[in-house]
Formats: sequence, C-alpha cells, structure tokens
Amino acid sequence: MSDAISVRYKVAEAARLAGVSASTLRLWETQGLVVPERSATGHRQYSESDVAQLKRVSWFRAERGLNPAAIREALEAEAGETDAAAAAADANPASQVGRKLRSLRHAAGKTLEQVAGEIGIAASILSTLERTSQGVSVAVLHNLAEYFGTTVSSLSGEDEPEVRALVRSGEWRTWPRTTPGVTVQLLAEGRNQMDCHRFVLEPGASSEGAYKHEGEEFVYVLSGRVEFVLDSDQFYDLAAGDSLYFESRRHHAWSNWHDGETVLLWINTPPTF
Repeated sequence: MSDAISVRYKVAEAARLAGVSASTLRLWETQGLVVPERSATGHRQYSESDVAQLKRVSWFRAERGLNPAAIREALEAEAGETDAAAAAADANPASQVGRKLRSLRHAAGKTLEQVAGEIGIAASILSTLERTSQGVSVAVLHNLAEYFGTTVSSLSGEDEPEVRALVRSGEWRTWPRTTPGVTVQLLAEGRNQMDCHRFVLEPGASSEGAYKHEGEEFVYVLSGRVEFVLDSDQFYDLAAGDSLYFESRRHHAWSNWHDGETVLLWINTPPTF
C-alpha cells in the first residue's frame, strides 16, 4: 500500500473548480459558508468535500438567488437529511458492514479520500459502501478489512459470541450482500477456528480481482462450475464434485463463467477471510 494521500487544493484551484473567483472564496469564508484548513505556513487548503460544498454554494447563489444566510440554512438542511439517511441505514441490520467500516475509519483518524486512495478505489465508492454496505467486490472488501486489521467475516458479524452448534438446511444466516451476484451463507457461527461458508454465485459473478490473506482454504463445488486462478498463472476449472485446497497467502481470484448458478462449500482456517 502507498502512503495515504488526501487531495488538497489551493485557493486558485478550488475557485476554478467551483467556477468563481479567488476573492469570492475568501468572502464566503468570512460569511461562514466554507472553512478550509490551513497549512503550516498559513495557506488555505481545500479538501474534495470543501470543493463539493463550494459548488453547492455557487449553485444556491446562481440558480436560487439565495443570500449567505439562506445558503447556510440550505446547507444545514441538506446536512440534516444526510444524517437522517445515515441513521436510517444504521438501524438496518444489513448495513452493519458499512457501519463497522465507518467506525474503524473514524477511529483511525482517516478521511474517505485517504482510505480510498490507499485501497485504490474512488472515494464515492467507499462512501456508498459505508452508507449502504453495497457496491464493492469481494477483493476490495477483503483489502479494506486487511487495511483496518480485521477480516471480512468479522465485518459481517460472523464472529459474534453466540454459537449455533446445529444449522439446519435452509436456515443459514446470510452475510450482508455487498457484492452483486454473490451470496455468502454461514454454515457455522461463533468464534470458531474455521470459517465455514456456502457461496452461491450467480452467472458472471466473480471476486473482481485477486486477494490473499493468512491461512489455508478448501473449496468443494456442490453444483455448477467455477474457475480459480492462483498467483495469476495457475488456472483451475472446477465442476460439481471437484475440490481445491491451497494456501491463502497465494493470490487467488475466482469467477463463475457457467451459464447457471454455482454453489460452493468454502472453508478457511484459521478464520482470516
């Protein structure tokens, strides 16, 4: 991973992006419409979120004809709507992945831009994930978990202290569905020494990239077909009844090129996925 980089714009750059003059930006600052950070030498530094707010201020002024006081009220109202949406998402159990990631990011003192830059995704994608627990591949989700020193299983609430010794067929608890076409069901729950999952892959579903972690894993194809790629150059086309065992530290990627659904029994040990 590269060092965290958070984009900062100078006055002239921020003014150009917002479509106004530098003197207008300074005026808006005195009116409390935006408050940029200052560098060690006292120069203004505008973040991407600052620039986004500048564009909203410009729009309210040009399109709605609002004065500074009215613009402040409009911005506060928008912020309130955003907070309400976040609260509603937090109340939804399916949003726990995004909620946990947001909590980990705040605890680390990182911005969306910093984390997204190190992972190699757009800040907007990370923002959507934090709000909805959706919109990223398994590979990206794993990279985020590794970045914060945790696991995908932990983010999904799999390591809760309650243990279900017996899980009946069809009564599997399902992970929040972060990746389109990929459903992950728990075959064993609690703080175990193995991650035991049932993966259901729709046609075209894939990891969308390779990832690695500590441990070992075993995959058994219950139905359908799946392709695994290890270390970018070893290809395995697995059909129903086939199995694959490999060290998790090897880069691995997978995809369902089969024209139907593929179901896998997937076990990781220790639980580092």
